Amino acid sequence: MEPIIYTVRKGNTLFAIAQLFGTTAQDIARYNGIVYPYTIYPGQKLRIPVENPTPPQYYFVRPGDNIYSISYRYALDPNEVIAINNLEDPNAIYPGQRLTLYI
Repeated sequence: MEPIIYTVRKGNTLFAIAQLFGTTAQDIARYNGIVYPYTIYPGQKLRIPVENPTPPQYYFVRPGDNIYSISYRYALDPNEVIAINNLEDPNAIYPGQRLTLYI
């Protein structure tokens, strides 16, 4: 199993992150050695233990992402991601951009 690396954003909770990836807050805490689950902070990198991640409805592009890496991560067809998001140039996505991954 290859874990997903997620960067905590302001306002995130382990519970919300777990829902995003179809796992539990307890599993994320245990996998990352977090004793106090209410003490996560923005910028913290968490390893998310998931076998086959369920794609979120929306995905916010992170630095280093591209359509193909995002599609691969969630086992989606890159052409469908491009079409759903009406991307004229799939190479011109940018950090913070919101993409729809499924309808």
